[in-house]
Amino acid sequence: MAGYWAVPRLWPASTIVCLGGGPSLTAEQVALLRGRARCLAINDAWRLAPWADVLYACDGRWWRKHGGVPDFKNLKVTLSNGADQVRAWPEIEVLKNTGTEGLEISPQGLRTGRNGGYQAINLAVHLGARRILLLGYDMKADARGRTHWFGDHDDWPTRPNLYRDVFLPHFEGLAHALDAHGVATVNCTPGSALDVFPKASLEQALADGL
Repeated sequence: MAGYWAVPRLWPASTIVCLGGGPSLTAEQVALLRGRARCLAINDAWRLAPWADVLYACDGRWWRKHGGVPDFKNLKVTLSNGADQVRAWPEIEVLKNTGTEGLEISPQGLRTGRNGGYQAINLAVHLGARRILLLGYDMKADARGRTHWFGDHDDWPTRPNLYRDVFLPHFEGLAHALDAHGVATVNCTPGSALDVFPKASLEQALADGL
């Protein structure tokens, strides 16, 4: 896969928290993580964790809308699908889309699961995670119809049925692949519709494994 960045194992045998954008995500939850775990923020989750170690967004439109997110000073990563739209920001590292299902082992690529939360888990494995905690992975709209903690993307809103019909079906295969790879994954998202990983409160998961 020439021409693509190869993710270094920056944090071998670490716990990495993937911060999704679900409506349950709160600033109070995120504050518990600072200084206690490596954090990988997905899309707008960085606004609650500007100190996160990594910002991942697969959509070139998102990077363009936010001007490459100049206020985020740590590692920035995207997927090859939107690479043409991020050329103005050479600090954004580009990985290859290697398909939909499973877990990509080559550090130059990611399997997509057709959603950024899935891709971030694969990226966390490349970075060296032995344990991954998921926060903001609601995978459904809340009682008020919100699909994200900030409301929704104005210019490309997420249809709630996408979670059930498009995103969730791919996670079962990822869960099996993570088990085979020796990576423990815990879903710490309150009320999450993602049921293929063990669940625990964030406080319990932090107490158990860091």
